[in-house]
Amino acid sequence: MDMSADSGQQPKYYTPDPSYRVHSWMGDYSWTYNEFVKDPDKFWDHIAQKLHWFSPYDKVSEWNYPYAKWFVNGKTNITYNCLDRHVLGDRRNKVALIWKGEYPEEERVFTYRQLYREVQRFANGLKKLGVVKGDRVCIYMPVIPEQVIAMLACTRIGAIHSVVFGGYGAAALNQRIVGAGAKIVITADMAIRRGKAIPLKHIIEEAVINAPTVEKIIILRREQRTPVELHSEMEIDFYEAMADVSSDCPAEVMDAEDPLFILYTSGTTGAPKGIVHTCGGYMVGVYYTTKYIFDIKEHDVYWCTADPGWITGHSYVVYGPLSVGATVLIAENTPDYPDPGTWWKIVEEYGVNILYTAPTAIRMFMKLGEEWPNKYNLSSLRVLGSVGEPLNPEAFEWFYHVIGKDKCPIVDTWWQTETGMHMVTTVLGEPMRPGFVGKSVPGIVADVVDKDGNSVEPGKSGFLVIKKPWPSMMRTIWNNDERYRKYWETIPGCYQVGDLAIRGEDGYIMVIGRSDDLIIVSGHNIGTAEVESALVSHKAVAEAAVIGKPDPLKGNTIKAFVTLRVGHTPSEKLKNELIYHVRITLGPIAMPSEIEFVDSLPKTRSGKIVRRVLKAKEMGMDPGDISTLDE
Repeated sequence: MDMSADSGQQPKYYTPDPSYRVHSWMGDYSWTYNEFVKDPDKFWDHIAQKLHWFSPYDKVSEWNYPYAKWFVNGKTNITYNCLDRHVLGDRRNKVALIWKGEYPEEERVFTYRQLYREVQRFANGLKKLGVVKGDRVCIYMPVIPEQVIAMLACTRIGAIHSVVFGGYGAAALNQRIVGAGAKIVITADMAIRRGKAIPLKHIIEEAVINAPTVEKIIILRREQRTPVELHSEMEIDFYEAMADVSSDCPAEVMDAEDPLFILYTSGTTGAPKGIVHTCGGYMVGVYYTTKYIFDIKEHDVYWCTADPGWITGHSYVVYGPLSVGATVLIAENTPDYPDPGTWWKIVEEYGVNILYTAPTAIRMFMKLGEEWPNKYNLSSLRVLGSVGEPLNPEAFEWFYHVIGKDKCPIVDTWWQTETGMHMVTTVLGEPMRPGFVGKSVPGIVADVVDKDGNSVEPGKSGFLVIKKPWPSMMRTIWNNDERYRKYWETIPGCYQVGDLAIRGEDGYIMVIGRSDDLIIVSGHNIGTAEVESALVSHKAVAEAAVIGKPDPLKGNTIKAFVTLRVGHTPSEKLKNELIYHVRITLGPIAMPSEIEFVDSLPKTRSGKIVRRVLKAKEMGMDPGDISTLDE
């Protein structure tokens, strides 16, 4: 589809105060990117040398298409770089982790030294249970400090963790435990959500019935008044596992290419894919992007609202920020409970400087109006970040004006579970263009191409690809290498990310949605995200989800499900107005044939809209596994 990203209109930019570029770790984007292009290995070596290696690597990279090795024969441990490096330096009594619970008085704070001791004790507890390097450990927990401690303890001793988001049901959890061949499962008796205790133990009990590799289940008992009963033949209390062990556990010496973790991500078809990341390259990638994209300074308070159960949490809650030596805030809060001021109250209370969140949350706050954030002092905010799906221009504007008060740069980051780190964004200090994610991060070669791998001209849609290997790329898919190779073999010589994109004349890239979220109408490819973005740009619309419905004449027609902002009510007149609005915004080919007003859209707990549920309902089919859905 030819969607003219630069169609006759002057592109709109916001340029941050020049001090951002002057004082940033990255400095001038163009100069840095050119340095990378001149000598990629030298560029990555310069980053890697800032971290600790037990033995130096022989060479930076080795590329045997489609397989890469990074920091070849180097020996390291990611937890040494997240903990020991700081504890042995000036940060031992610096706050590493602040946890904020749902109730006002719930708060726990760990300095780097305290976190270091807890991680080592839990690591020794795992060793006592027979966990050794290479064993797989499944972690199924809510957002609490013990979740982070468990992750770091695994990587401390070379165990491969597979973190499963605490919102999954028993069948999805079982699939992941069995897939990884987990020896130990670590969980909690409950999660807290909207003031209610959500029991997790019975989900685990069901999930391990047909999981023969599981030897022990470690359970954190949060309810102390009437603790859940543990079955001693299989279950052990989290803190009892740490009793009577030393708080000294030297970091296992890991080869740069040893597996670090497996993280299962939903396949568009078939079983979930166990993405495998390795010790050296992943560590360098997340350290680099956390420091240079967010520009974290020594006294910043950094809050990424993602759950550590997703890749955003792995890379930008746990491993990236701790490797940089940041103060990391984590919270078990729902954004609008007990009221829609919850997040903004946290920003004010802790003086948050860097806030990294999802467009879904931003659009939810837009729907609720400006009065909630305006009740709080948000002046501590210095950098805003967005992750998870395209940030539509209207959400960008609201985030920039209402939350950032026209002064905070927004780093809208595009990346994936498979890439491990940020790939495309607008680097701090560079002009921002609403609706456009930005350009390749220095170290990355992104392009927009046709199915044969040829770059497409500006303004035309094509496939977003990465043309050169990078340190934090996945190395394989657990027990399914053939599925890994497909990423590199679908478009010649490129890593195909599965997203459609458009490059503007200025080189900025707009991600317009999944290529597998394509709707083909009368032979035209239409990305669901473009139609959704057009609908959301109407003043009455809070959120929209779009599906294709089979049509004998056109192949498909477009149906939209729309939630309205406060103060707007459904009507035939509004339906017609929205259809006309899409026509004017995108052209007649993208007009929805039907619009249905709904109170809410089916979403995962991480906030992604699940269109297949809408499609299945529309077609009278079984929606499949819906255990990941919120509420």
